[in-house]
Amino acid sequence: MKKPKADQAIAVTRITKCLEDGSTSLDLSALRLSTVPESLGNLTALTKLYLGGNQLTALPEWLGNLTALETLYLGGNQLTALPESLGNLTTLKQLDLSGNQLTALPESLGNLTALTWLFLGGSQLTALPESLGNLTTLKQLDLRGSQLTALPESLGNLTTLETLDLRGSQLTALPESLGNLTALTWLLLDGSQLTALPESLGNLTALTWLLLGGSQLTALPESLGNLTTLKQLDLRGNQLTALPESLGNLTTLETLDLRGNQLTALPESLGNLTALTWLNLRGSQLTALPEFLGNLTALTMLDLRGNQLTALPESLGNLTTLTWLNLRGNQLTALPESLGNLTALTWLFLRGNQLTALPEFLGNLTALKTLDLRGNQLTALPEFLGNLTALETLDLRGNQLTALPESLGNLTALKTLDLRGSQLTALPESLGNLTTLERLNLRGNQLTALPESLGNLTTLETLNLRGNQLTALPESLGNLTTLKMLLLDGSQLTALPESLGNLTDAARFGPNGR
Repeated sequence: MKKPKADQAIAVTRITKCLEDGSTSLDLSALRLSTVPESLGNLTALTKLYLGGNQLTALPEWLGNLTALETLYLGGNQLTALPESLGNLTTLKQLDLSGNQLTALPESLGNLTALTWLFLGGSQLTALPESLGNLTTLKQLDLRGSQLTALPESLGNLTTLETLDLRGSQLTALPESLGNLTALTWLLLDGSQLTALPESLGNLTALTWLLLGGSQLTALPESLGNLTTLKQLDLRGNQLTALPESLGNLTTLETLDLRGNQLTALPESLGNLTALTWLNLRGSQLTALPEFLGNLTALTMLDLRGNQLTALPESLGNLTTLTWLNLRGNQLTALPESLGNLTALTWLFLRGNQLTALPEFLGNLTALKTLDLRGNQLTALPEFLGNLTALETLDLRGNQLTALPESLGNLTALKTLDLRGSQLTALPESLGNLTTLERLNLRGNQLTALPESLGNLTTLETLNLRGNQLTALPESLGNLTTLKMLLLDGSQLTALPESLGNLTDAARFGPNGR
């Protein structure tokens, strides 16, 4: 490991070389410098200076003499204050002060009227100087993770600003002057303390990304509907109880995240958002879905888990481009026939509902790779389940199954099969066809015997047979030479077959585990 003195020597060597060569760029980053070398003050022709990732706690006043600087990187130090002379660097275009411990900025910052990038993320700033409004050529302003509780009205002067990052701040309100920033394309406010948004937000008609997740918003302004170029809108984790009808004007919207709010209904106008590909309504309080949901025919992902849905609209079957549908943790007792139209689905999550049977049309979903039916009230599985030959993961745990269909053996792409906590008394011989299976969980059933065909599952790595009523194991189990985990505790076994001696990689096996 290099010592600090050695690093200081490296810095001096680089400064000397820069003087000799007449170079205009100097990199002194990550040298563990606690002070800026005095000799640096001679490099008055420097245009780029990198001092990031050091241990600087202060900057010398003479830094303001480097008036040719266009790029100054000071991120990742321990600066608590900046010298007033910083305002002399009037040709600066990029200034990185992120990851320091700054609590305030000098008024002279407003002299840096050539700035296009200003990074102040991860600081301890509680306020910004009014002079910030002088930086009228600024395009990117990063203030994420600061302690700001308010923004100056002068912020509205930054009319060339394209990206404003205020994520993780302590802001409780935004100034009306925010509406002047008509060049903004990205506005990032997630993780703030905002309870309301100004009506002037609707003036930001160039916005493509608006992130407001994890704030404390209880309502949205109608003017939100003016943001007709918006592509990403994140409102997750607020306290919204309703959405404005004007939301339907956002016809270019591709991603809408509303999870974790207190929505009980959706506005009719939502059906206008025909460009949506991603809609997240997880963890709301929806009891029903409107028929117009079927208009969103570009959707590829729909997350409805953790609501209070008791039924689904037939129009859901119009969403034929859906590949991911999550209905977990609702109160569904049946599925609409039209669900069989969703032939592009690869992931379907129905866990934690109240389904007692599976409809026949489910057999049409032949592209499915993951099917989660855990924690329903299923007593039997239909033969058409065997049509789902692309399935790789099938979770059936916690149902009331007493038998499995022979067609289960058609699912030859399966890698994970979870049947724990059912009421199975026997397994079909066709189970031995699942020769790509890697994980098989049969824990907590009422099995008294296993089929010999189980020995065909030669890619199996985990086999959980805990808590059954097995009195013997088939000799063929010795073929499972890739097993890493064999769990047998809680069974009625009195002896193990000799063939288990082949399982040299098994981590645990035996009547009581090991």
